[in-house]
Amino acid sequence: MKRILVVEDEPTILAAVATRLRAEEFQVETAVDGPSAVAAALANPPDLVVLDVMLPGFDGLEVCRRIQAAQPISVLMLTARSDETDMLIGLGIGADDYLTKPFSMRELVARIRVLLRRMDRTGPAQLMWIGEHRIDLQARRVHKGDAEVHLTRTEFDLLVFLAGRPSAAVSRDALLEHVWGWGSGVESRTVDTHVKALRRKLGAELIRTVHGVGYALELPR
Repeated sequence: MKRILVVEDEPTILAAVATRLRAEEFQVETAVDGPSAVAAALANPPDLVVLDVMLPGFDGLEVCRRIQAAQPISVLMLTARSDETDMLIGLGIGADDYLTKPFSMRELVARIRVLLRRMDRTGPAQLMWIGEHRIDLQARRVHKGDAEVHLTRTEFDLLVFLAGRPSAAVSRDALLEHVWGWGSGVESRTVDTHVKALRRKLGAELIRTVHGVGYALELPR
C-alpha cells in the first residue's frame, strides 16, 4: 500500500482529499502546517506528498525545498493562485507536478497514479555514462566521479530519457508524454523548468536547446 502525505490547512479540502485517497486504497497521513509537514516527511518518508502552497508556519515551497534537500520524494503541489509563479518556483525546487484549485478528485487521483507508476519503473541493473557522469538506473543515482549529483525523481527520469537518445532533438510534447505520462498540449514550461535545473546541476553544456523543437543531450567529445 502506497503512503501519501497530504498537507493542507483548509479542513474541508484536507478531509475530502484524505477520504478519497483512502477509498482508493492509499495509506494517508496528514499535516496542516509547514513545520509538521517537514517533520512527518523526514521521520517516515512517504511515497508521495500532496502539498498545498499556502500554509501556516512556512509555505509549501519551503516545505518542498527542505524535504528535497534531505532526500528525493515525489511532490504534487496544489496552488490556488491564478498566476503561475508558484508552479514555476515549485517545479524549480523539486516538485514533480502541480494542480490549480479548484480541481476534481478524479484528476488528483490520476496525477498521483502517474507519479507512482514512474516511481515503480524498475529494470535490470545497468549503468549509463554521460562524460564523467555515471547514471545508475536501478539505484536511481547519478555520480560525477565519487560525488553524487542530487536529482529529484523527475530530473532523473528526464535525464535518462534524454540520455537514451543522445544528440537527438526531443520535443517538449514527447518529454511530457514519456516522462510525465501526459498527452501533448500540457504546459511546456514544466519541461523548461526541469531542464534548467538539470543544466545547473550537470553543466549547461550537456543539454542543448533546439529552438522550435525541444532539447537534445550532447555527449562530451
